[in-house]
Amino acid sequence: MKVTIERAECISCGTCHAECPEVFEENEDDFFSQIVEEYRIGDDPAVGQVPERLEDCVQAAADGCPVQIIHIEE
Repeated sequence: MKVTIERAECISCGTCHAECPEVFEENEDDFFSQIVEEYRIGDDPAVGQVPERLEDCVQAAADGCPVQIIHIEE
């Protein structure tokens, strides 16, 4: 599944990496959420390809995001 984060709209609440630390983390420089390096597409911290086994975790993070900036494509 492809996961995208609208990083510019992130409010740095930490919900996504609390719900799914296997996929999401906080960027040390700007404090916005990003995809962990293992699952990034290229060098883009906002776009990743995530294995199916993490689908529930990613969905929980997307559902819990108060600003709804995490998008999932099958």
